Parts: sequence; C-alpha cells; structure tokens
Amino acid sequence: MSLLGNLIGYQIVWFIAVIGAARDLAWPGLCAAVVFVVSQLLVLPQRVLQLRLILTGLMCGMVLDGGLAASGLLHYAAAHPALPPKGAPLWILALWVCFSLTLTGALGWLRGRPLWAALLGAVGAPLAYLGAARGWDAVRFPQPAWPAEVVLAAGWAVAMLLWSHLISRAAAPRANVA
Repeated sequence: MSLLGNLIGYQIVWFIAVIGAARDLAWPGLCAAVVFVVSQLLVLPQRVLQLRLILTGLMCGMVLDGGLAASGLLHYAAAHPALPPKGAPLWILALWVCFSLTLTGALGWLRGRPLWAALLGAVGAPLAYLGAARGWDAVRFPQPAWPAEVVLAAGWAVAMLLWSHLISRAAAPRANVA
C-alpha cells in the first residue's frame, strides 16, 4: 500500500471511529480499525516492529486516555467498553493502534527525527482531539480545556519519542556477537 493509501486509510478509520463514538457506538471504529490493521500488517515490512509499535500505542493510549478519562479531564462518548474499566474507550485505543501503523508508512519521514516527531505529537494530537470535540462531540473538554490540552500535548510528545526510539532501534545495525 502506498504512503498516501496508508494516510487515507488511517483518516478513514479516524472519521468512522469519531462519528461512531459521537453516536455512542464503539463498534464502527473497532471494525474499521481491524480492517486497517490487517491490511497494513499484510503490506508493511518488519511485522515484528509493527507489532511493537502497536503494543506501545495500546499501552500509551491506556495510560494517557485512561488517565484523562479517570481524572475527568476528558469525557468520551461511547465510553464503554474501556481499558482499564472506566479508562480509555476501545474506539480511542483503536485509533492509537491504527496511528502507530502510520509511523513507518505515511509518517515514515519522521524516522531519525525524534524532535520533529515529538513536536508533531505535541501539536497534532491536541488538534485532533479538539476536532473530535468541536466537530463531532466524540470527546468533551471540561472548562477550562487547557489542562487537558497540556496533558495531551505532553503525553503525545512522549509517545512519539517512544515510537521514534523503537523505530531507530529496529533500523540500527546489530553488532555481531561471537
């Protein structure tokens, strides 16, 4: 699949998940995510790396979105089912998983550029959440919104640095062990 196909596929999943969640339905986003993940795992190289990126995304989503949900800094539509219970809704975790598969695809240009990756996470993620909130009511920010936006920016910057590290490690030549 082309880089453009990777990006468009992710965007389609994002819209399906967000619009579904706004209608209090988690399953449309989950189904779209399964199709995207399977298709990407069939075409993207380095399946072990892809699986590590997915697992990292799932863990980061559980911590960041789970923490935001538990603290009341964000309120999610279609909040159940969630991991952990009363934590991150499955539809938002599906978006984390799908986003992770763009890091060696459409966002592969970030490889070797951890500061750009962190900046993209710090700026892009809060904007995506605001889009889901203002355009679709899939997420609600209590007022004032800035504490949640700061946590999102910092959390996504860290997640992008973690992903960047995993990708760099996978690309580094291994030393021969005799």
